[in-house]
Amino acid sequence: MRNTKGMRLKDIPTAGGGIARAAYVLASKKHVAVAPLLRRANLSVQQVRNPNLRIPVRDQINFLNLVAEKLDDEFLGIRIGQMVELREPGLLYYVMASSYTVGEALQRCARYSTIQNEGVHIGYRAGKTVTITFDYFGVPRRLDRHQIECFITLLVRMCQKLSGLSLVPSQVRLMHRRSRMPSEFARLFGTHVTFTCDADEVEYPGSLARAPCVNADPYLNALLVKYCDEAMARRRKKAATWQSKVENAIVPLLPHGQARIGTIAAELGVSRRTLARRLADEGLTFRKVLDDLRFDLSKRYLREQDLPVSEIAWLLGYRETSALNHAFKRWTGHTPTRAAA
Repeated sequence: MRNTKGMRLKDIPTAGGGIARAAYVLASKKHVAVAPLLRRANLSVQQVRNPNLRIPVRDQINFLNLVAEKLDDEFLGIRIGQMVELREPGLLYYVMASSYTVGEALQRCARYSTIQNEGVHIGYRAGKTVTITFDYFGVPRRLDRHQIECFITLLVRMCQKLSGLSLVPSQVRLMHRRSRMPSEFARLFGTHVTFTCDADEVEYPGSLARAPCVNADPYLNALLVKYCDEAMARRRKKAATWQSKVENAIVPLLPHGQARIGTIAAELGVSRRTLARRLADEGLTFRKVLDDLRFDLSKRYLREQDLPVSEIAWLLGYRETSALNHAFKRWTGHTPTRAAA
């Protein structure tokens, strides 16, 4: 069985759903009517109340966006990341906490994080710096802002807990756009946070890898690694749609005017003809994926009052504002200026 996007339902990336459940609890405490938001996100009350049920990652992202809009909280993901109990992921937390060094713990996180969330793959590199990366798999990165910021918050808190030190990253780079990061979050993220980047990553000094974990237990860790390997073996490998692969490859190239089919095909390691054929199998063309992506991003950017139309045009890969005006009229019948009013 396939959904409307051409992906088999069994291949849809899922998550443990702890972030969505935290958003549900927070919204309920604020006396928000949550049931309609769940329906709009294709979720049920049972899914967010039962911790044993997994949630499609895309639905979790949509639900977070809806709750943030309802609460008028543009930093919902960070607030959830600050309030979630670090032990909530269970096995993943304990295999990290029992590791000998923070570097080893982060390696465990990179290897086993898909047990918790199949739509975001965590990477780890260590040298002069320690870099933790987040790559989206089978889920459009463009939809997300709150889930990724929650992940970053949880990661920073986890590094502090593992080491017993008040560490802040030397760099945080995120792909989505923001005009600011409130000073209240500087204690957590440091002052070097940049947006509209080519990748989602957190960087620490290389010495972090060698820092001992305060609760290291090599015997327990060996046992938990065995359990994690078994859990990984039980989970089916998910197949990303070519639409999501193309969208995620396009986003960082849009502002540079390099979102062309030849460039994207090379980025994905296939020929132009193969890429066109893979998209055709999903009922799509490269032009349609690019056009729909620009439309979705334009609507998000227009909600940001500090962002002039000329900059939106650049972010979407248009050389002239007039090109954006023409495209937006084709999409909606109105100009971007009128839509933002």
